[in-house]
Amino acid sequence: MLAVLGHPTYARLLAAQVVALLGTGLLTIALGLLAYDIAGEGAGTVLGLALTIKMVAYVGLSPVANAVVARLNRKHVMIGADLVRACAALSLPFIDSAWQIYLAVFVLQAASATFTPTFQAVIPDVLPEEGDYTRALSLSRLAYDLENIVSPMLAGLLLTVLAADTLFFGTVAGFLVSAALVRAAAVPAVRPARQRPFRERLTRGIRIYLATPRLRGLLALNGTVSAVGAVVLVQSVVIARSAYGGDERALAVALGAYGMGSMLAALALPRLLERRADRALMGPAASAAGLLMVGAGLWVALVDWPAWPVFLVLWFVLGLCLSAVMTPAGRLLRRSAQAEDLPPIFAAQFALSHATWLFAYPVAGLVGSALGVPVVMAGLGAVGLACAFLALRLWPAGQPDHLPHVHAGLSADHPHLADAERVAGGYRHAHPFVIDDMHPEWPRPPR
Repeated sequence: MLAVLGHPTYARLLAAQVVALLGTGLLTIALGLLAYDIAGEGAGTVLGLALTIKMVAYVGLSPVANAVVARLNRKHVMIGADLVRACAALSLPFIDSAWQIYLAVFVLQAASATFTPTFQAVIPDVLPEEGDYTRALSLSRLAYDLENIVSPMLAGLLLTVLAADTLFFGTVAGFLVSAALVRAAAVPAVRPARQRPFRERLTRGIRIYLATPRLRGLLALNGTVSAVGAVVLVQSVVIARSAYGGDERALAVALGAYGMGSMLAALALPRLLERRADRALMGPAASAAGLLMVGAGLWVALVDWPAWPVFLVLWFVLGLCLSAVMTPAGRLLRRSAQAEDLPPIFAAQFALSHATWLFAYPVAGLVGSALGVPVVMAGLGAVGLACAFLALRLWPAGQPDHLPHVHAGLSADHPHLADAERVAGGYRHAHPFVIDDMHPEWPRPPR
């Protein structure tokens, strides 16, 4: 899998992603400390609202940002976004009220909503071979998981010798190094594309996404990931501290077990995806995650919490399953759009997937507080299981890439119809099908 790092442009871009993620991890910890300094026991409310603002920025601004920067140089867009993030992080040590936190978080996450989809859309151009791209997706998943493990450790080491405010400067350094690495990378230029009105650029990615069956299935799978993942991320602290009577290290161990499962899946997926179709792997993994969470919630409600090692195994398997759903998503997006439409379709995935988290996070917190952890485990597990079944229904099995379809509005001498045959109502042919200007609707299966 590491052979893909032999590509110098991808290696620099991955390094940029890693250092930016480390900076973001330091920021998350520093924000918690800052919120406590400002609000005391109300820090949870301040931090919760800040994270909600983060999700709102992701959901609302990603398609807008993509439409605005669609014609700009992608390298410059990513460097600019990193510099905006660095400036926003640099302001945080000087903040002394909650509303200033909210404003800084909004600006920072708006820049992230610009950077991330642009970065994701560049990688398929850098690595055109599907095998290399699959390995890149796995490395990206590993980077996210390692960030969750390494950032707290790095923050702990820094806090033993430095003041808490210095964590923000670590975040600034991460974004500046990321910008420097992007500047050093040979980012492919945007391919010439048809000039489109702003409104069309704004909605194009979501229209393509929702018109493609496998991506409608992916949206439902995003629902499984957020429903089950929100229980893990929101309620792990309650489970570790209250149910098992552990200390801060118990929370780290629980999240570490989840992260290790996710990393193991990311390491295994490139070989698995050489032998199995994406749907055959992602659907069962999502179903297993939902079923495990439902079963665990019912077991706790009717019996009791299992032994601590059994709980850690459960969290490990959940990390394994959810990573098996999340990691191949980029392959589906790449397969579902023309090269010029990759940025808007990645922006659509970024917005729609975070919209599911925007629902799941507050439900996991509020329902867990009101009705108890076992209820929210069973309830959101059931939501995740239902989303997995919906995904398998929306994403038909065995659908070939080369889909027969009829063009009714093209002239007989159009270059696209070179291999087509005349039939009633137009010209019929088959090729790898994606939604674009000549194919605005998905062909209906023959009856």
